[in-house]
Amino acid sequence: MTKPSFPLLLAVGFLNVFLFPALTNALGSGSTLAVVYGTATVCAIVASELNQRIICYRPGGASSSAVIPIQPNVSYSAVAGGQTNFCAIRSGGYSLLCWDTTNTSLPSFPNKRIYNNNTALLRSLSIGDKRICATATNSTPPVNCWRADGNDINSSGEIPNVNLTMDKITSGLGFSCGIVPSQNNRVTCWGNSVGDDIERQFGNMSMVNIEAGVSHVCGVNSAGELVCRGNNSAGQLDVPLNRGLDFASGLALGDGFSCGIRRLIRTVVCWGSMNESDVQGIEFESIVAGLNFTCGLTTSNFSVLCWGPGWLGSNSSISELPLRAEILPGPCVDSPCSECGLYPQSSRLCSASGNICVPSPCFNVTNPSPPPTPDVPRRSTPSRELRRGLLAFAIVGSVGGFMGICTIVYCLWTGVCFGKKKVHNSVQPTITRASSNGSPGSNNGPPSRSLTIRRQGSRSMRRQRSGTSSKHADRAEEFSLAELAAATNNFSLENKIGAGSFGVVYRGKLIDGREVAIKRGETGQKAKKYQEKETAFDSELAFLSRLHHKHLVRLVGYCIERDERLLVYEYMKNGALYDHLHNKNNIEKASSLLNSWKMRIKIALDAARGIEYLHNYAVPSIIHRDIKSSNILLDVNWTARVSDFGLSMMGPESDQDYRPMKAAGTVGYIDPEYYGLNVLTTKSDVYGLGVVMLELLTGKRAIFKNEENPMSLVDFAVPAIMAGELAKVLDIRVGPPEMNEAEAVELMAYTAMHCVNLEGKERPTISDIVCNLERAVTVCHGSHGSISSGGFEIVSE
Repeated sequence: MTKPSFPLLLAVGFLNVFLFPALTNALGSGSTLAVVYGTATVCAIVASELNQRIICYRPGGASSSAVIPIQPNVSYSAVAGGQTNFCAIRSGGYSLLCWDTTNTSLPSFPNKRIYNNNTALLRSLSIGDKRICATATNSTPPVNCWRADGNDINSSGEIPNVNLTMDKITSGLGFSCGIVPSQNNRVTCWGNSVGDDIERQFGNMSMVNIEAGVSHVCGVNSAGELVCRGNNSAGQLDVPLNRGLDFASGLALGDGFSCGIRRLIRTVVCWGSMNESDVQGIEFESIVAGLNFTCGLTTSNFSVLCWGPGWLGSNSSISELPLRAEILPGPCVDSPCSECGLYPQSSRLCSASGNICVPSPCFNVTNPSPPPTPDVPRRSTPSRELRRGLLAFAIVGSVGGFMGICTIVYCLWTGVCFGKKKVHNSVQPTITRASSNGSPGSNNGPPSRSLTIRRQGSRSMRRQRSGTSSKHADRAEEFSLAELAAATNNFSLENKIGAGSFGVVYRGKLIDGREVAIKRGETGQKAKKYQEKETAFDSELAFLSRLHHKHLVRLVGYCIERDERLLVYEYMKNGALYDHLHNKNNIEKASSLLNSWKMRIKIALDAARGIEYLHNYAVPSIIHRDIKSSNILLDVNWTARVSDFGLSMMGPESDQDYRPMKAAGTVGYIDPEYYGLNVLTTKSDVYGLGVVMLELLTGKRAIFKNEENPMSLVDFAVPAIMAGELAKVLDIRVGPPEMNEAEAVELMAYTAMHCVNLEGKERPTISDIVCNLERAVTVCHGSHGSISSGGFEIVSE
């Protein structure tokens, strides 16, 4: 599932293998997972127990299980590892304890309390090679530092400026750095010349999070961009922009390498001297880095995995630590988490003792939250009463003139005053909202929490709602039945090209030469059928006559004669996406152009942009309710357009769920939450689009036969994507993706996987999807600069 952006969990502990003591140096930031590099010890805070205690894994320890419980058995909020010691802040922040791990023959580790103060509470914790630092509230100095033996550090240069309060601190080899909120969140460093150089390189850049490596620092700035400064001897500063992926605030830095968690799909990517090949496809909540290996906390079961050439002095692949307990993905705190919301399963993981909060700022899957729309500067104005009076006067004084002008314009435009053809300016159909468990429109469910992937906004449109779609609606011509019968050779079978939500679709040619598609309602006389046809017809006419977008099929006109209901659309020369993917007659000849990953990702993006317009820019918003590959049509230039609005409904007036009279849609594409609970939101369309993306990736139908048994495409594809085995389910007709295509296909696959989550609140928004598909298209073409909003055009031969 798509996850929210979780706490800045990553203890950046830098390990060396104990076989090479000359190279042993490490560093770290306080989190719920840490390493002690000198003894290859991994420590973590346990979840789902009354006490958030610490357990450690030490290979070759006195215990045969190598799992060591830590005393005292009390609750802790953060742990960090150093050269031979690890330290932890007790829950509440009033005490700091450290443990020495050098004696591997002991069944446990001796501890020492180095800080205790009920008034100056500790927050951020970091350990370098031999320096321990922590920030404290109501304390002078606001940052305290000690040596590994617990003695205070007083020497000049080894402690920060006593006047600087810092939100986040991290430590490298011989230096520490922090973020200073009073100075626009700039980075300040202390300790040695490496730290001085890093501070100069960051300059006045505003940062929201930083993590240190042996001799470099990476972090996320206020614009949501990943920035690295310091030593670049192995390429550890070269953030892989060609990946086309954003990084979460979870970072782990070692000696000559950096790793980050991809914001959308929660998988790890590394650059410099380390790669992530051992854990491709595995989702992580947090990661920590050693000198030449990495450990991470998995999303699936909160277990700890370690991998890399230096893990246990071996080149072996990934291994899971036998901790026999779930590990906390973030500290349990006494906070309502009102700013960014609760982490999923927070109550269970904390055993109802505190909450795990999504951290502030509310970064996510995928990008920082878009900044709020700035207030438009207002002029100084008279009192509210005077403003209201002036407004009322202006309205009353202008209504008459405005209506007169509108009447004249209407007459001139439509020709009605001169006996010419009518034009339909639709009015929204009335929608009755009914709740299955209460009053109309009621919603007793919890508010939707922040998603894992937030967008900076669609590149193709600015995120603002406007009345354009209704004020400048395309006007639909009224045709006679005789005109349309002539255009379709009297609705002959040879002209039949498909079926829609309420009737059969025919290809036609109007008397003026225009090619059109004409949908004719079924002519059955049963009252129910007639009512359904009438409702679908009214819905399409109402919606399409006021919508205009390059990725929506345009309505040309309509016909109403007796029991006949017909709609006239622009003709889509290349037909339905469904036929290109699944019709055996089309697969080899007509669909050769679709047998490319670039084209398939582009089609997914086109469809997503059309749906984004419905959800975010139509006023009021529209929920399609029947997104499927047969309702995505391809025009002469192979641009995809969303069609068939016979089941569409206006969106709710708020972001809350609402319940229409009954669920509607197509088997295989219909949102399970909508079908089972009758809860309709825009996320229902997101589910259908996710299935379409899986069709594009696999070439299989939404429901297909697997060894003679029907199988859901979601059940077939999602497990393979989650297991990192995407190649096993890709459509063999397209062939293996090339290098740039592979990353684009992977991003589309993970986006689709999140779209088909069972719970709507766990799915991304349509703008999230557009943003990620735009990135996929850009990566697919090997372009790593700004993303074009126009996509690309293919001219048919």
